[in-house]
Amino acid sequence: MTTLEAILVVLAGVFAGGINTVVGSGTLVTFPVLLAVGYPPVTANVSNSLGLVPGSLSGAFGYRRELTGQAGRVKRLLPASVLGAIVGAVLLVTLPEDAFSAIVPVLIAIALVLVVLQPWLNRKLAERERHEHGGLSLWVGVFLAGIYGGYFGAAQGVLVMGLMGVLMDEHLQRMNALKNVLTAFVNLVAGILFIFIADVAWLAVALLAVGSVIGGQIGAKVGRRLPPTALRAVIVLVGVAAIVQLLVKD
Repeated sequence: MTTLEAILVVLAGVFAGGINTVVGSGTLVTFPVLLAVGYPPVTANVSNSLGLVPGSLSGAFGYRRELTGQAGRVKRLLPASVLGAIVGAVLLVTLPEDAFSAIVPVLIAIALVLVVLQPWLNRKLAERERHEHGGLSLWVGVFLAGIYGGYFGAAQGVLVMGLMGVLMDEHLQRMNALKNVLTAFVNLVAGILFIFIADVAWLAVALLAVGSVIGGQIGAKVGRRLPPTALRAVIVLVGVAAIVQLLVKD
C-alpha cells in the first residue's frame, strides 16, 4: 500500500465512522476503497469489519447521553445482535468466496435502496402506533440484522433503525443511540471471530480504526447538523461505484 493509498483508507475511515454514527452505511464507503487499493473482496470485508469496530464504539460513547434509561433495552436486544453476528461471520468464512462476490452487489443494491427510501420510511413509521420495547418481533428482527451485519454490514444501521421505528415507540435520537450500541457489538463479535478464522489485512484494520474513531466523535458531535440529503447522495454514489467495480472484476 502506498502512502497516498494509506491516507485514502484513513479518510474513508473518518467518513465511515461519522456516517455510521449518524445514519449507518459507512461500509459503502470503506469497502470499495479497500477493493480499490487491491484487497480481495472477502479480505476487504473482514478487515473492514474489524477496522470499523473502534469507530462504532466511539460513536456509541458519543451518544451515551441518549442511552440514559435504556439499559433494559440493551440487555434485551444485545444477545440477538451477538448471536446474529456469530451466524453471519461463520457464513462469510464457510461459503465460497465466489458466492460472496456474487451476493455482495445485490446486498449493496438493497442497502442503497434502503438509504434512498429512509426519509419516506421514517414518515410512514411516524404514522404507526408502536410498542415501547418492540417485543419479540424486534428481537427476531435485530437477530436477522445481526446475521446481515456479520456477513457484510452495509446499511446494517439503516435496517436496525427501520425495525425499531416500526416496532418501538421512542424518540429518533434515542433509537439512534441504541442502534449504535447494537451495531458496534455486531462488528466487535464478528471481528473477534475473524481474527481466528479468516485472513485479515492488519494494516488496513489499523488505518480504518484510526480514521473511524475520529469519525465516530465527529458524527456524535456535529452529525445532527449535516444535511441528510447530501450524506445519502454520497453513500449512493460510492455504493454504485462499488457495484460497478465488483461487476467489472467478475
